[in-house]
Amino acid sequence: MDNIKLLREKTGAGMVDCKKALEEAEGDMEKAVDILRKKGISKAAKRSDREAGEGLVLVAVNEAGNEGYVLEINSETDFVARNEKFQKIAEEAMELIKKNKPADLEALFSLSLDGVTLKDKLDSLSGTIGEKIDIKRFFILSGETVAAYSHAGGRMGVLISLNKAGESEVARELAMQIAASNPKCLKPEEVAKEDVEKEKEIYREILKKEGKPEAMMEKIIEGKLAKYYEEICLLEQEFIKDETKKIKDVLKDTEVTKFVRYSL
Repeated sequence: MDNIKLLREKTGAGMVDCKKALEEAEGDMEKAVDILRKKGISKAAKRSDREAGEGLVLVAVNEAGNEGYVLEINSETDFVARNEKFQKIAEEAMELIKKNKPADLEALFSLSLDGVTLKDKLDSLSGTIGEKIDIKRFFILSGETVAAYSHAGGRMGVLISLNKAGESEVARELAMQIAASNPKCLKPEEVAKEDVEKEKEIYREILKKEGKPEAMMEKIIEGKLAKYYEEICLLEQEFIKDETKKIKDVLKDTEVTKFVRYSL
């Protein structure tokens, strides 16, 4: 029943259709989504990166505006995520990242905090609170201009870097765009070939069911792919502040070098 509910949330399809799709896919969620899309029951999967668990996503940028930091720390419940001790250790972990720039989670956990390692401090807090407290991931992003954006009360955080200095305003606007639209990559060339082929296959199945002639299919598929790229590629998206422009038009000769989006 949980999988049926999840599939309904992802696709908007009815309970019976979701149950049949899951049975046909032998419980494989992604296959079930594709089955519904091919049948035209789900026009497109709702893109969601929400994961189980609670916690906080923190973001920060250094004073020079050329380095940013994002951290995800998890608890089991929202009640604990709002606990002052939980929020304090999250801030302390962020400061360790900013100061020491650890290479990975293992290096971060081994850093000293109040005379003990961060890992020991997390374990101690877990014991005190009675819930597992853990840091899932962090990232350090450098660039000529780096901006950060925090959304939904610390449930989502975005970092973005540009190849030109002094572009903090446009960088922040783009960080807000990324938070709202959740692009998967920067440009069409970065989309995995297997993902493109999967989309084409789904479009082709739908067009066959609609009785579209073979000669028209490739042109229609081409148009649908363009829409697909507009959804998942940042540079192809419409600018949320001016829908007459695409992000690549807003940037002009400035380039996005990287973006990172963490969401609970």
